[in-house]
Amino acid sequence: MNGTTEVLVIGGGYAGVMAANRLTRRNGVGVTLINPRTTFVHRIRLHQLVAGTDDAVVEYRDVLAGGVRLMVDSVARIDAAGRSVTLTSGGSVGYDYLVYAVGSGSADPRVPGVAEFAHTIATLEEARELRSVIDAAAVTAAVTVVGGGPTGIETAAELAERGRRVTLVCGGVLNPYLHARGRRSVAGRLAGLGVTVVDGPGSEVTGVTRDAVRLADGRELPSEVTVWAVGFGVPDLAARSGLSTDTAGRLLTDETLTSVDDVRIVAAGDSAAPSGLPLRMSCQAAMPLGARAADTLLSRIAGESPAPLNQVFGAQCISLGRGAGIFQFADRFDTAVWFKIDGWVGSKLKELVCKGVVKHLADEARTPGGYKLHLMARGGARQELVRAAGRAEAPAGAEAPAGADQAA
Repeated sequence: MNGTTEVLVIGGGYAGVMAANRLTRRNGVGVTLINPRTTFVHRIRLHQLVAGTDDAVVEYRDVLAGGVRLMVDSVARIDAAGRSVTLTSGGSVGYDYLVYAVGSGSADPRVPGVAEFAHTIATLEEARELRSVIDAAAVTAAVTVVGGGPTGIETAAELAERGRRVTLVCGGVLNPYLHARGRRSVAGRLAGLGVTVVDGPGSEVTGVTRDAVRLADGRELPSEVTVWAVGFGVPDLAARSGLSTDTAGRLLTDETLTSVDDVRIVAAGDSAAPSGLPLRMSCQAAMPLGARAADTLLSRIAGESPAPLNQVFGAQCISLGRGAGIFQFADRFDTAVWFKIDGWVGSKLKELVCKGVVKHLADEARTPGGYKLHLMARGGARQELVRAAGRAEAPAGAEAPAGADQAA
């Protein structure tokens, strides 16, 4: 392969772009990024796209290093033995090392009627379609958002702030990640926006029709537009390619993010399951994982031993329309604590995070190796978690939680 070490990155989201940019720090490494779109999708703004307050895209020239080759295509299969991938458009691309960063999308809906009558919001195309449906609906149309996690909350708040009549169905507790104080704050803001929150026992959705949402306790909520924001699923590319995955389809890796099947493949972002204990699906996890995956490959190329994952979480931030938000702090094990910042200041913090994500990627494109957040000392909590679970490395077939709702 023309004397250089060729690295192929599958997926141009937060993890893939971070990994691709960081890999350019070493001379003699050629980096190709395969992505199905010509623009970067800023996923944590998709709820704004639905409401018409942002387009949720960034040009790749603004976040991708000039030395990275962008190939607009998708991968149909990975041939690990042959070190190549088959493209959906035909042909194949070889590699010396591969970064598996295919991200996530909408979870497979198993509730009757969801596929036919509800609208998902996990991808750019889904959000754009929902935007057109919302625009075509009467202002008085009943909009039901199903899903009490960050995506559902943010979508409900954004639409309500734009004058829509919104019901948020939680299927249990309103964002169980939040501390009780944070949950009360979010509930108060939603009430102030006119959102009807349906939570507690019996609030699970059992069926969706063209004009209603049915709940487990027998209630039927009128709904002219139903938004399905219940969790995320990952593509089945790894499984289709014969690689070991967890039960949700994430690629199983060790704590250096190296595939348990092939030392030349690393994973990052929502599609990775290090030690069978995947991190919370979020851009907050994806970018550090992308940096760690790149560091692992650069160490291997240099003949050095890669360092283990040192991931740390500190908070979850949620926008509540353009005028408010919440920054929920957490401990080093990613458990919410009593401290929060909400209201107008919370919205400003969330906006800083959204802008900061793009800035981190752009900075890494200009100065590869400059990103340091995956090296924070508090990350020792990750090793404690792995030891407590008795998993020094990922066993094939290890179970992991189903895809959780995303947040910044």
